[in-house]
Amino acid sequence: MAISGLVLIDSLFIPLEKSLFEPERIASLRIFDKHGTLLREVLSSEEGRGRWCSLKEISPNVINAVIATEDSRFFHHPGVDPMALARATWQNIRARRVVSGGSTISMQVIRNIYHPLRGRRPERTFSQKLWEAWYALRLERMLSKEEVLLQYLNRVPFGNQTFGIDAAARLYFAKPGAQLSIAEAAFLAAIPNSPTMNDPYRHFNHVSERQRYVLSRMKEKGFISEEERERAEHEPLVILPRTAQFKAPHFTTMILSQLSKEEKLGYLEIHTTLDYNVQKTVELLSQSHLARLKRHNVGNGAVVVIDNRAHELVALVGSKDFFDSTSDGQVNGALALRQPGSTLKPFTYGLALENGATAADLLADIPREAGDESIDFLPENYDKKYHGPVRMRTALACSYNVPAVRTVEQFGEEVLLQKLHAAGFESLKEPSSFYGVGLTLGNGEVTLLELCNAYSSLANGGEWSSIRFVDSVKGIGGFKVQGSRFGVCPKGLLRRGSAFEMDSSQFTIPNVFSPQVAYILTDILSDAQARAPAFGVNSSLNLPFPCAAKTGTSKDYKDNWTVGYTPQYTVAVWVGNFNAKPMKMVSGITGAAPLFRDIMLLLHSSNTPALQFSKPEGITGANICPRSGMVVGESCPGEIHEYFIQGSEPKEVCNVHRKFRLDTRNGLLAARNTPQEFVEEKVFEIFPPIFNKWAEEEGIPKPPEVTVTSREQQEKVTVTSLAINSPTSGDVFKLDPILRPEYQTITVESLVAPEVEHVSLWLNGDEVAPLQPPYRFRLPLASLRKGYHTLVLKGKKGLRNVQSEPVQVAVQ
Repeated sequence: MAISGLVLIDSLFIPLEKSLFEPERIASLRIFDKHGTLLREVLSSEEGRGRWCSLKEISPNVINAVIATEDSRFFHHPGVDPMALARATWQNIRARRVVSGGSTISMQVIRNIYHPLRGRRPERTFSQKLWEAWYALRLERMLSKEEVLLQYLNRVPFGNQTFGIDAAARLYFAKPGAQLSIAEAAFLAAIPNSPTMNDPYRHFNHVSERQRYVLSRMKEKGFISEEERERAEHEPLVILPRTAQFKAPHFTTMILSQLSKEEKLGYLEIHTTLDYNVQKTVELLSQSHLARLKRHNVGNGAVVVIDNRAHELVALVGSKDFFDSTSDGQVNGALALRQPGSTLKPFTYGLALENGATAADLLADIPREAGDESIDFLPENYDKKYHGPVRMRTALACSYNVPAVRTVEQFGEEVLLQKLHAAGFESLKEPSSFYGVGLTLGNGEVTLLELCNAYSSLANGGEWSSIRFVDSVKGIGGFKVQGSRFGVCPKGLLRRGSAFEMDSSQFTIPNVFSPQVAYILTDILSDAQARAPAFGVNSSLNLPFPCAAKTGTSKDYKDNWTVGYTPQYTVAVWVGNFNAKPMKMVSGITGAAPLFRDIMLLLHSSNTPALQFSKPEGITGANICPRSGMVVGESCPGEIHEYFIQGSEPKEVCNVHRKFRLDTRNGLLAARNTPQEFVEEKVFEIFPPIFNKWAEEEGIPKPPEVTVTSREQQEKVTVTSLAINSPTSGDVFKLDPILRPEYQTITVESLVAPEVEHVSLWLNGDEVAPLQPPYRFRLPLASLRKGYHTLVLKGKKGLRNVQSEPVQVAVQ
């Protein structure tokens, strides 16, 4: 027994394990926005919220309330209060069970640190009390009274996974522990006695009753006056709703997903680039717009906002409601892989501009030629029409599909894929053969975050940069890291010592485009007049300040996008459904664009006016013919201004608009000997031969190819005023069994005097069709049976009916 007593006394001088008393065991990780707004608090190693505070950061009201209630002789005992233990023992003997513990603040610190239930009341046994008392004596040999009190105030549980007075003050009253009133301090001091029974959210009245007990003890011990007690009892207390500090949930979850467990425990604060003032407004705008789109079967949406100049993430909305499990709200639409539709077209045309093309070049928006076996992809435009020869500016601004595919065919999908990788689209992991030329139409899958950053590179003169979304990190022990090294690359956060530390020298990426190419793309995407034929004059993309924008809709209407930028900000919006169900009657201009517009107006309020896009050196302007893209000629009907990279300006005068001399008596080309009184000059549009079929189908007038010079022709026209110039009698036409029937026709060319009206073509005694200048008609060969057929022209010359001499042809 003597030896046991000596060992027990010796153990009193053995210090406790100091690591158990370190602040990090209760410190939770807090994530802030750029202005210091708390976005989220992550559970500490004790599975709760906590923040280590000094005594100076804790209201004296709290200290007084705790001492008065929990341990009034705290400053006078060595860790164990004999008087309190004696009283508790007598009460327990009388009750024949443990009803009072007599625990001091020091004993409660021991219980909170050592007990495996982390502060929840352990089983009340005599041996348990002896153990706590002995360790409390050892604790006070290691720490001063102030240090013990500090341990208690920072570790004591306040319910709802909250440890320490500061965390409790912020959770229940949204204020730091230093600002608590007497009433608030007494209310919180009432909780640790039994955090479960004294849960303010479930038993508010019970806590209020105990608060009155705490106030009476404070008055009894001389900490407050009777007047202060009465005033505190009547002070109305309103605790915050039972909601976690969980703002910008998709954004903070994205950050936490990059951290290891050790890093979460090692960091105290992460200060981000997110602007919560913008974030919460964007969230409200998104919810409002998605509510209006619900009738179109649009269930969700996502938004990304980037500050172009700082390369910082300003806002990120992943879904309409993170907490709505019925609509997969926790899916982060900003990181989900989706087909981007036409939003990749600017990178196709940027490649063309890099390789000598200009925004004035004519592109072919026409059907494919029949019989071309090299064609395995037949795109069509959104409006189901072909627009013939269109300038690159119009093709991109109006988002025509056919010219985009024809353009990428010139340099191949592999080159386009490499360019998209340079723009940060690392989600496009398949080989180029997997996507084919459809890559320009968005048949690959990318993320909204990638798309937004790629467009931000256009806003920054073609220079790509990783997005920064963390400004600084404060860790255990006070270390702090900050600066431009923090960010996210296409591959996500890069680790090198710190989870957010990035070695930019290893990720130097050349410009996506030159400043000149980026400027021309920007000018096209911000040209409201150029996009008007497809989107109308007053679309959602027309803003009261310069803004470059592009819409996109994936096949089957499953994804709808709008992305664009000003010099200050880039905004990307996606709407659709996470379950891949198609939308109804929604396009980029009607689905995502209205939300895009409202966000841009928000970002460029009167306090932050929009800037003009700056024009780099090496850009020159020239007036061109709007139909040909060439230098304006004397026959051109008008002119427009276009931008070019210096040296690429057109040198040739327009050869599309050509002037012809016509004989007014018959509408044919005038001969040299045609009397001047019958000569009229008329301008015709003659496009390259590839557009002939389109021009004919569109009814674009062609200049006559016949000049009436022979006596026989003159006599035909003079006698009847009508004549079939081609075909001629005796011509034989054979059906080609291989060529598709719609491409086999007989072209009927007519000679018609000016005074003849209501001209029509007749076949075998039946009227085929009325004719208009230049009186040409393509007669389907497949509609004619084999044998002989008679063609005749009929018309009116004044009140008299006239007709041409019949022409007989054979079909075999």
